[in-house]
Amino acid sequence: MTEIAPNTPVIVGVAAVQQRIETAGEGMEASELMVEALRRAAEAAGSTELLQRADRIEVPKGIWGYSDPGSLVADALGATQAQTVLGEIGILQQTLMNRACDAIAVGEAAVVLVTGAEAKYRALRGQIAGVEVPETLQTDDEPDLILKPDADLWSPVDSEAGLGMPVGYYAILDSALRASQGLSVGEHRDQMAQMYAGFSQVAAANEDAWVREPVAAEFIREHSAKNKMLAFPYTKLHNSQWNVDQAAGLIYCSVALAEELGIPREQWVFPLAATESNAMSVVSARKALHRSYGFNIAGRRVLELADKVAADIDLMELYSCFPLAVRVQLEELGLSADRSLTVTGAMTFGGGPLNNFVLQATVKMAQLLREGVGSTGLVTSISGMNTKQACALYASEPNPAGWQFADVTDEVAATTELVEVMSGYEGAATIAGFTVLYQGEQSWRAVAVCDLPDGNRTVAFSEDSVLVEAMLGGEFVGRSVAITDGQFA
Repeated sequence: MTEIAPNTPVIVGVAAVQQRIETAGEGMEASELMVEALRRAAEAAGSTELLQRADRIEVPKGIWGYSDPGSLVADALGATQAQTVLGEIGILQQTLMNRACDAIAVGEAAVVLVTGAEAKYRALRGQIAGVEVPETLQTDDEPDLILKPDADLWSPVDSEAGLGMPVGYYAILDSALRASQGLSVGEHRDQMAQMYAGFSQVAAANEDAWVREPVAAEFIREHSAKNKMLAFPYTKLHNSQWNVDQAAGLIYCSVALAEELGIPREQWVFPLAATESNAMSVVSARKALHRSYGFNIAGRRVLELADKVAADIDLMELYSCFPLAVRVQLEELGLSADRSLTVTGAMTFGGGPLNNFVLQATVKMAQLLREGVGSTGLVTSISGMNTKQACALYASEPNPAGWQFADVTDEVAATTELVEVMSGYEGAATIAGFTVLYQGEQSWRAVAVCDLPDGNRTVAFSEDSVLVEAMLGGEFVGRSVAITDGQFA
């Protein structure tokens, strides 16, 4: 066996926890799910001592109200020396795992626990029943470190046109990608439906998935009472399912400590390399709406760092909050849609806890690599409106060069052309991307990102029923419009 550097980071314990309790007010809250996931991860590693020896506990922010969830976890596990880190929403989930590997590689830590959870299904059951669902009140404790994004995710001009929820932004980006690919609206909808039907098949075979029943492509594609259109052409089943009670726990440690504790070599999973881009830009300011330079650059670089090519990747989990996320990765990473793109069943069917899915995906990837299902796996991550991107490679054998990490933010920022988003523009424009938003079961408002004659942009809307109906059936990217008072015609 090739000698491995003692400070090489390895994942030695992983676990996913899921609860689906229908009785209002019962079940574990989010912090308890985190603790349970880490306990199971330590049991899987064969060493509960790992928990007490934790130097850091890193948690991505969720829907819960804890001010320092890491301290709740530390108290429950007896990790008295652990520093706590909270990654706010807008911080890539992969960032926490990259930090864990970096800390171990430079000798700042020997054990890092990464965990996250949501208990939104439990809260929803209580809301429906009118029952108060208890959650530990913690507002004054402060983490040792809080990671925060450094810019806004959207423009005020977007808000004025009616954009707010991510689904609308992603649908607009997808319309631009569709047009660049030369697909008709119908072909685009067919492809997405088939892709997500395939995801449901994977979830059916995944014991940790939230939805275990396959769903037909025809049902996913069409607007119905049980599968409402949210932002054309995205129905509910194209969207991440966040009403879940799910947790993930990952234990990272050094090779030296793994050997000291007698953790079997077959239990180790090696993080080979990771890349991330934290370049911030609002959707409407991106000159090429159909591109994701972050994935193009991060994907190429991560393969270089691991001395791999795309054909070496046996397993993958492409971040799947909405179809655009998957489709643009296929385009930028040069991957085929004919292979399996998920090991979990993706965020609609596997379950998409708000800010925790990448942890869930990494747990499943590590389990499969450990079982020998494949030797190399790719997990990708997105934050915001395809704002930030990350790629991580894992394997059953170490990177000969050791753990590698690259922040490609500056290169992505330099490559991404941005334009000014104008408020109050009136005159001629061309649609660069669009969607139709729904309220309940009814189409409500068309929203379009529009190119202006001077090269800048604006965002406008229309509630004209005839125009809205036409935009549900035909391609309007590239069409000329006239804008008055923020509305297009």
